[in-house]
Amino acid sequence: MSTPQLVVHHDKELMAQAAAARLITKIVDAQASRGYASVVLTGGRNGNGLLAALAAAPARDAIDWGRLDLWWGDERFLPEGDPDRNVTQAREALLDSVPLDPKRVHAMPASDGPYGADVEAAAEGYAQELARAAGPENHGAVPTFDVLMLGVGPDTHVASLFPELPAVRETERTVVGVHGAPKPPPTRVTLTLPAIRAAREVWLLAAGEDKAQAAAIALSGAGEVQAPAAGARGRSRTLWLLDAAAASQLPRSLYPPASP
Repeated sequence: MSTPQLVVHHDKELMAQAAAARLITKIVDAQASRGYASVVLTGGRNGNGLLAALAAAPARDAIDWGRLDLWWGDERFLPEGDPDRNVTQAREALLDSVPLDPKRVHAMPASDGPYGADVEAAAEGYAQELARAAGPENHGAVPTFDVLMLGVGPDTHVASLFPELPAVRETERTVVGVHGAPKPPPTRVTLTLPAIRAAREVWLLAAGEDKAQAAAIALSGAGEVQAPAAGARGRSRTLWLLDAAAASQLPRSLYPPASP
């Protein structure tokens, strides 16, 4: 796994704009070299802020949206269209305004979807969808995502992998159901660390003073069971995208000056 690199921006708006520009470049480069790109989206204020910045960026037209596969790192197990679902928020922020191929938008199942209220069956169904998309060139039962984005919670959780809960200890399955999450709603579907680590690049997004301690813990050598963000690493690159407030408890020697 790659060693974390840090980019620190002055504020969350600049962070979102710079991350959106970085993502456009990655997608365009992947499409130019391979014909398509594969990205895992994250929810929360920073994930949605990045999508809104991407929607407003003139350079978004450089992307061939019909050749982009979108996946999710986790989802709240709620009915289709619920405003708290990550996919609902992503559609509002960006997806409904760009010409995506619906067959390439891989939303996690809803609680009123084909698996009903069975979150374990929903997780297994998404795992099978990932496995079908994985080719012989991939490293296991998930595609090799070009970029997998994760928000970092104040408790160091990423996706719906919360400290000490069973999901963060999973070493075999790629997707699991989560029960009793400390952040509502308690029932969720999430990628596991093995699935996250299949990505070429993992980007962790954190902005605001409430994320400062989490960033400091995760980057200080903490264990992944106690600090799940510490275990989120990409195959070729692990990038922490922070604003100054979220980086405020890090040693100054750990990160470079702000850059786009």
